This record gives sequence, structure tokens and C-alpha cells, in this order.
Amino acid sequence: MRVLIALGGNAMTGPGGSATPQDQDHAIGVAMQRVADLVAAGVDVVLTHGNGPQVGNLLVKNELAAHVVPPVPLDWCGAQTQATVCFLILDALDKALADRGVDRRTATVVTRTLVDGDDPGFTTPTKPVGRYLPEEQARALVEHGQTWEDRGDKGWRRVVASPEPLEVLDAATIRALADSGYVVVGAGGGGIPVVRDPDGSLHGVEAVIDKDLAAALLAPQVGADVLVIATDVDHVVLGYGTDAARPLERATAAEMRGIAREEAFASGSMGPKVEAAVRFVENGGARAVITSLEQIEEAVHGRAGTVVEPERS
Repeated sequence: MRVLIALGGNAMTGPGGSATPQDQDHAIGVAMQRVADLVAAGVDVVLTHGNGPQVGNLLVKNELAAHVVPPVPLDWCGAQTQATVCFLILDALDKALADRGVDRRTATVVTRTLVDGDDPGFTTPTKPVGRYLPEEQARALVEHGQTWEDRGDKGWRRVVASPEPLEVLDAATIRALADSGYVVVGAGGGGIPVVRDPDGSLHGVEAVIDKDLAAALLAPQVGADVLVIATDVDHVVLGYGTDAARPLERATAAEMRGIAREEAFASGSMGPKVEAAVRFVENGGARAVITSLEQIEEAVHGRAGTVVEPERS
């Protein structure tokens, strides 16, 4: 069985979202213990990951250092954070596998994802990146042309263009490495967003891609049977924020689409995870699961989390 695990930002940061190098290194080390347990149990694993906190940090550095060095665009930020997070993942996973006596090589692929240059996401930013700020600080940045949204008790957060991913361009390389026995990390942060010019050439664009939607594309391309979306909750919650809140344990893809229409899951958080799980199953996947990092081993076998399955016979 091959499983694609999409690690959320909580797997790469410390308590309260702390993104110091030490906290990121520690958090990734904890996450890789879970992944190593799966590999040791004989599961063929491919990994992808989010990069929202890391890109957010680079954007802050852009702002603070703009008078000294030219700011870099979002596609460059995506490439830089792919490489940084992946090297931390590889180091932590190599150690965790060695501690278990598992002889498996690891690798990463800096990955591009194709988007449409005319995607409406470029005119309607929706993807949250970076840190939360108090309203007065956020409004000051809005005056400089950025788009920020009120996210409730946590504060305000910047949103940027998030076009629909069309194709993970380097999926064949990821699959070739996986088929050769490597535990591969690819399409970090959803992939570096690129568009294709009329002459067939590619160039990066100012956007980020939702990593869960990209994972739904990547999973069948690398031959994954199961997609596990690891986040900071054990289940999708129905009636979130109400007295009737309850965990959703299992649904077919069609049932999940109906639930999504009724629940209106948040576009920047649970919404893409639900959509990604449904798409993967609709495209032939055996099972998709949304759950916490702590439960991924049971989730792979459909025994934990919110399980999305094909239609029941």
C-alpha cells in the first residue's frame, strides 16, 4: 500500500504556532517519528507539506529589509521554504528510520505546479499566509496594498492569490524515486506556482497553492492508494462552534459533498481539506482521511479520523 501524507503547518511549528528554527526542527522531528512508524510497518510513504508559517516569515523579512535588498516574490518564497522544510524532514526522518533499524533512503524534489494565469484566484485572494496581527497593525498593511481578513479571536491574517492547481509537473520524478524505494518529499506548499507561456516555456507567478488540493492531484500521479491529510484536529467537526458540534467519522464522497454545501467549511482551513479528500476518492482513490498527526498510523487503515470512501455497494 502506498500512502500520500499531507502534513499541515502544525507539524512544522511549535506551540502556539512558534516558527523559530529550534521549534520548527523539534516539531518536524516529532512528526517524523509517526512517519517512521508507518515505514517500519511496511507502508510505502510519500510526503508533502504545508509552508504557510514559513512563507509568512519570509514575507515579514521582505517588508523589514525592503530598503536594503529587493523583496522576493511568492514563487521564490515557495521554492526557498520547500528546500528548507524538506532538508529538516529528511534529517529527522533519516534518524527516526535508523533508530528503528529501517534501511530506507530519503529524497526530496523541488516541485513546480501548473496554474492558469487567468485563474480568478489572482483577482480574489483567499489563501491565508503568515502570522496573525491585531486589527490596527493589519489595517496599516492594508493601506500598503495588501489584503487582510478578520479571523476572529486569533486576529487578522494576510490572504494572497491561490489559483487552482492543474498539474504537479514533477510528479513523474517523485514517482520514479518512490518506485525505486525512496521515501520521497515533494510538492511542498502545494508546489511552486508556474504558468505556461504560448511558446511552451514556464515562469513563476505571485501566488501560493493550497497544499491539500495539490496533494489530491499528486496522490494518483504517484500511485497512492490512500491520502491522509494531517491537521491539528482528530476529525472534521459538524456544527463547529455550536452546541450541536459533533465529529464526523465516516462518509462517502457524495455524502461529503452534500455536507460541505450545508456546513460551509472555512475556505482557508477545513474547506480545502474536505474538497481534497473528496476529489481524491472521486478520482479512484481507495480512501482519504482527515485527522491529527497523532492518529496517522490508525488513519492509514481507516480506523481513525474522518474517513471519506467511495460509494458503498
